[in-house]
Amino acid sequence: MKQTSKAAVPYIIWMSVFIVIPLFLIGVFAFTTTVTVDAAGNIIDPETLGYMDGAGIDRETGELTADESEEETDISWVTFPLTEKTIFTLDNIFAVSDYLPVLFLSIWLALIATAICLIISYPLSYMISRMNFQRQNIMLMLVMLPMWMNFLLRTYAWMTLLERNGWINKLLALIGLGPFEMINSQGAVVLGMVYNYLPFMILPLYSIMTKIDERTIESAQDLGAGALAVFGRVILPLSMPGIASGITMVFVPAVSTFIISRMLGGGTNMLIGDLIDLQFLGNAYNPNLGAAMSLVLMIFVLLCMSLTNQLDNEEMESVLL
Repeated sequence: MKQTSKAAVPYIIWMSVFIVIPLFLIGVFAFTTTVTVDAAGNIIDPETLGYMDGAGIDRETGELTADESEEETDISWVTFPLTEKTIFTLDNIFAVSDYLPVLFLSIWLALIATAICLIISYPLSYMISRMNFQRQNIMLMLVMLPMWMNFLLRTYAWMTLLERNGWINKLLALIGLGPFEMINSQGAVVLGMVYNYLPFMILPLYSIMTKIDERTIESAQDLGAGALAVFGRVILPLSMPGIASGITMVFVPAVSTFIISRMLGGGTNMLIGDLIDLQFLGNAYNPNLGAAMSLVLMIFVLLCMSLTNQLDNEEMESVLL
């Protein structure tokens, strides 16, 4: 028992440093904000503060350091000096509601990409799992091969292929078609998601399908089950854990992506990941709002994962019964 506890120490340290502490900081930033207060504890409105800065009023003494602007604001109630203070607030969480259309678009495109990955990966994974051992290794290497290349380089390659003067339009021009506007569209974003995250759907499906004993399928066929019955009553239920894992592994990075949408979608297809990135690195610097967006997105992802696991458990229980 003591040896087991000692073996868990590195994992506990790793989890604390890379999971617990970052989540705690996200929560702190999401539910706090920095405000400017005067010596009496009054919160200074941002517009009033902007006027004071524009008029050249010193925040420490209240004295004019430049010519007063034409716009006049009553600041007689302000007592100097001014200081910054961090306070608890729910405004950041409520402000996320202003960006719900972007969140819904991110969820919609991620769902489409996840569905396409599942449709492509399911038959492919099944075929690979039925091959001999040597061919399985070759096929898995081909699946993993694109992932050996840098993520950005793969996305840049699709930019070159999809642009108006790209290779796809050049090939279509040979047969008298095009040029088509394929880049800077939602379709291009979904294509980028499918291409980059397809292996994350194939691998869990393959790993679970290799565990389906061929004798189980043959037994169902011997008992008179047709191809559809074998698939619906044997293969599909037994592969549900792989489906649940694949959906989670594809949907989670797809819904929070920002590089793919920025490079293939242009400025007109902004997703929630882009907005979060702008709050931390863009001109509209607001880490508190960015943390609130991250927290809301995290809660939504956890709910989706819980729902997927629940459906998976119910499916497995029905198979056992």
